[in-house]
Amino acid sequence: MIKTPTRRITLEEFLQLPETKPASEYINSEIIQKPMPQGKHSTLQGELVTTVNGVVKPEKIARALPELRCTFGGRSIVPDVSVFAWQRIPVDEKGNIANVFNTHPDWTIEILSPEQKSTTKVMRNILHCLNHGTSLGWLINPEEFNILIYPLNQQPIFLEDEQDILPVPDLVKDLHLTLGQLFDWLKL
Repeated sequence: MIKTPTRRITLEEFLQLPETKPASEYINSEIIQKPMPQGKHSTLQGELVTTVNGVVKPEKIARALPELRCTFGGRSIVPDVSVFAWQRIPVDEKGNIANVFNTHPDWTIEILSPEQKSTTKVMRNILHCLNHGTSLGWLINPEEFNILIYPLNQQPIFLEDEQDILPVPDLVKDLHLTLGQLFDWLKL
């Protein structure tokens, strides 16, 4: 996590700034740039988007989107994977998917990067999502092969056993994935 030295600005001022690579987020009046994704992070992110979409997109149940800016509740964050119920996906005047998402995802997934010395910022973003309508959050640690699951209104669940079945929101109930299957995506 790289803090960009800057004066405190408003959310509206932040949203007028050009996008950065990697993305910057607006949290508590500060601009915080996300770390650059690396191999494990990118692999898990791509496989998750493909796998979730393979289950829910054909039936128009939901859609998983990578690195999507979501602005709501006074923050503008960019979860690694955001899953939206089909009927909640913003559309433009032509009926196409919109560019701007001023709402919370239904399911938020974050993947730790090696440069992230603290998980606090990522956990706070997941909790922010849960406090604004998200039903489930995942915090994946590819270096330690574990996941923290954040169910709405429940204590977090720590999973580290290969046989552990990963909880998913009801929206994606047909997705059946174990921790071992998820981390097998990292093997060549």
